[in-house]
Amino acid sequence: MDGLLFDTEGLYWEVGDTVLQRRGFQYSKELQTRMMGRVGVAALQQMVDFHSLKDSPESLLSESDELFAAKLADGVPPIPGVTAWIDHLRTHQIPFGLATSSRRRFVEILFETIPWKQDLAFILTGDDVQQGKPHPEMYLRAAAQLGIPPDQMLVLEDSGNGCAAAVAAGACTVAIPSIHTRDQNFDGVKLIADTISDSRLWAMIKARDQD
Repeated sequence: MDGLLFDTEGLYWEVGDTVLQRRGFQYSKELQTRMMGRVGVAALQQMVDFHSLKDSPESLLSESDELFAAKLADGVPPIPGVTAWIDHLRTHQIPFGLATSSRRRFVEILFETIPWKQDLAFILTGDDVQQGKPHPEMYLRAAAQLGIPPDQMLVLEDSGNGCAAAVAAGACTVAIPSIHTRDQNFDGVKLIADTISDSRLWAMIKARDQD
C-alpha cells in the first residue's frame, strides 16, 4: 500500500523526523530502510536501537500514530496509474488483495473514498501478523486467503524488505521502487518495473490469462 498504491512514504518520513527531532536526532535513509515493512512496535524498536533512545517502542508508536493520523486527515490520492492497473486486473478477472504492514486504522482512512476497495479479495494489515516483513508470514497468509500456492501469486512491492518477504514466501515478485526505495536490495525478484504502468508488468497478466 504505502509507496505503491499511495504516496505515503513522504508522510512517514515527516513523522519519523518529527519524533526524532523532539529528541535531538534526525530521520535518515538508513533508519528508514531498517524500519520499512516491519510491523508496529517492531518498526519503532529499530528507531530505539538505531539512536539508543530511552523511550519505549510502544510510546514512540503511540506518538507516531497520532502524528500520522493527523497528516492523513488531509487526504492522500492514489499514485498515478493505480486505478488503470486495477481495471487491468478486473478486465482479466484476476482476484487481488491488499497486504500491508500499516495498521488497519490507517488502511481504513486511506481507502475510505476508494471505489475499488469493494473489489479487494482480502485486506491483511500489520495488525494481522506476528512477524513483519522481511519475514514471509504476510505473503503466506495472502496466498492462503486467495486459496492458491504462493508460487502462483504475483506480488507487487516497493521496498527491499517487502520484496524479501514475498520472495521468501515463494511468490512471483515484482519490485516497483519509489524515490525512497530505489537504492534498496531487490534480489530474487522477477522484474524491477519502472512504474505500475510498466508494459512489462501488464504483459505478465496477459500471459497468465492466455495460459
